Amino acid sequence: MSIPGRAAAARRKQPHVLANAPFRRLWTAMATCSLGDWLNIIALTALAGNLTAESGFQAQSLAIGGVFVAKMLPAILLGPLAGAVADRFDRRLTMVVADLARFAVVLSIPLVGVYQWVIVATFLVECVNLFWVPAKDATVPNLVPKERLEEANQLNLLVTYGTAPVAAALFAIVSAVVTTISAAVPSFTVAATSLALYANALAYLASAAMVFTLRAIPKNHVRHVSAPSVLRQITEGWRFVGGNRIVRGLIIGMLGAFAAGGAVVGVAKAYVQAMGGGDAGYGAVFCAVFLGMAFGMFFGLRLLKGLSRRRLFGLSIVLAGLTLAAVSLIQNLVVVVVLTVVLGACAGIAWIIGYTVIGLEVEDGLRGRTFSFLQSLARVVLLLVVALASTLAALFGAHVVRIAGISYRFDGTNLVLLLGALLAIAVGVVALRHMDDRPEVPIGVDLLNALRGRRFVQAEEPDPERGLFIAFEGGEGSGKTTQSRLLAIWLRDQGFDVVQTREPGSTKVGMRLRAILLDAAHQGLSPRAEAMLYAADRAEHVEKVIRPALRRGSTVVCDRYVDSSLAYQGAGRSLDQEDVARINRWATGGLVPDLTVLIDVPPAVGLRRMASPADRIEAEPLEFHERVRREFRALAAADPDRYLVVDGTLDQREVTRLIHDRVREILPDPVPQEAEEATGTMPAIRDFG
Repeated sequence: MSIPGRAAAARRKQPHVLANAPFRRLWTAMATCSLGDWLNIIALTALAGNLTAESGFQAQSLAIGGVFVAKMLPAILLGPLAGAVADRFDRRLTMVVADLARFAVVLSIPLVGVYQWVIVATFLVECVNLFWVPAKDATVPNLVPKERLEEANQLNLLVTYGTAPVAAALFAIVSAVVTTISAAVPSFTVAATSLALYANALAYLASAAMVFTLRAIPKNHVRHVSAPSVLRQITEGWRFVGGNRIVRGLIIGMLGAFAAGGAVVGVAKAYVQAMGGGDAGYGAVFCAVFLGMAFGMFFGLRLLKGLSRRRLFGLSIVLAGLTLAAVSLIQNLVVVVVLTVVLGACAGIAWIIGYTVIGLEVEDGLRGRTFSFLQSLARVVLLLVVALASTLAALFGAHVVRIAGISYRFDGTNLVLLLGALLAIAVGVVALRHMDDRPEVPIGVDLLNALRGRRFVQAEEPDPERGLFIAFEGGEGSGKTTQSRLLAIWLRDQGFDVVQTREPGSTKVGMRLRAILLDAAHQGLSPRAEAMLYAADRAEHVEKVIRPALRRGSTVVCDRYVDSSLAYQGAGRSLDQEDVARINRWATGGLVPDLTVLIDVPPAVGLRRMASPADRIEAEPLEFHERVRREFRALAAADPDRYLVVDGTLDQREVTRLIHDRVREILPDPVPQEAEEATGTMPAIRDFG
């Protein structure tokens, strides 16, 4: 087995990250707290609605909105300060004290039992959370090896959001049981909200006990740090977002989804109560949202894998808006719960695509600020929308419309949900216009093909003599040059007429352009000039070499093509992807390979294969090559039918076998299996280009 193969096998044999006892204890405490947090949200909003139910619809709407304002306000006012202060104290002690404080405050809420204390207690709990969360996030990297940190963060995300439907289901069950007992035993006066808050308090106490016994948290981290204000994060973030069309459309879409979600959150309790759902119905709707999100994240992308992710992002927000419009007009609790699952699924699809696209489109040095900008602006949007939603619902009041003897209740909650739906539809359309990467393909046709499990490909002009076009892509040292040569040799052995070529430099003009593009002396070449020079080489290459070969029925094997420009100049040089794609579509006349073979190798591995940087591209820093690799992988994920992704760390013969197996599927005539044996006898070519 090769060295990379042994390393991969060793990674597979490593125990699960939860086998790490200190991390497992902290993760269990996090799961317990997350469950308590979600119970707290549901119980407090339900309690606020119950305490003000006799004061009328307006008072109830404002009371529920007040809880959400009190919950989000500390993060906006004190978030940066708390993050800076949290790093100046013992993290274990900070988390233990915070858990005990949350235990005491939450325990007091049902004991005091007045609305004013609900608001004060909510504000206090959120202030304490501002210290607990950064202490927890900063502790995780100290408890797990660096190579397992991504896995640990995935588990953290799982318990952060995965406990929401569990908490909602528990609240719905407890509410239903309490209602049943109260009907059978009139003297039983314990409210479901009180039981949920007691359980939440115990969750915080259990977390404090687990963290207190966690002795593996280091104490030598204390340092002075500063954090920008929310306003400054938003200002700096918008400066970057405004210059990137794709990210701008993404942020607009996600913030619009947040705003629509805030409208739902602000009036959900009052809306469910108006339908006679009570606390159990509210818990069911809350649970339906997060169950839908889970379905959307895990199954929605698989169901529509043939659809462009950027296009799916905008469509999912539009569909969420249409679903929310139906929720606002249909006043049947069972139907509303079902529609809420669909709404949550659309939100889940948009959420996972949004975060993935940010991870792929934004370079590493700006990604943290982009996420910080999004989170900060999302807090502001949620705060404003929740406050406005509850206020608007209260001002509009409750109305009954009678038409032809039929009575229909349309109150402030219906109005807010309908406005939220219209907002979601509008921002979904805007996001789609900004991010659509297949404008030439009708959306309806594209969506129908995706539902059938196929990717729609625009029909080209018929060319009966057209040969086969195969392109090889990959980062530096991936081995694509070696594999393209081996494939050309193998195809010639089968009797095919093969034209083996490369970019840049396969024409007389291209040779001169290659000297300019790769010469280390031209380090000052601007990214835009570089992109256009590559496109010029490609235009000459397609016109003089590739198209003539295809017209006479030859098989063209090309080392690099358009996707290299999308990866190197688009992602590597941080140019607008659509601009790079547009230039190259024009340069090539829209010619697309029948198969693109991506040999995927981590840049650190590929660059080690090179004796020394031979050109200006190879001499770029590791971060540049990491961006290039992410873009190659994103392109392959967006078009799986055209791409074959091969692990370049495998043994060279295994890589060759995988490529031949895939190429055999698209060849015009069957290739005998004995060809593998002929390939196996060829000497390895030590060229990792």
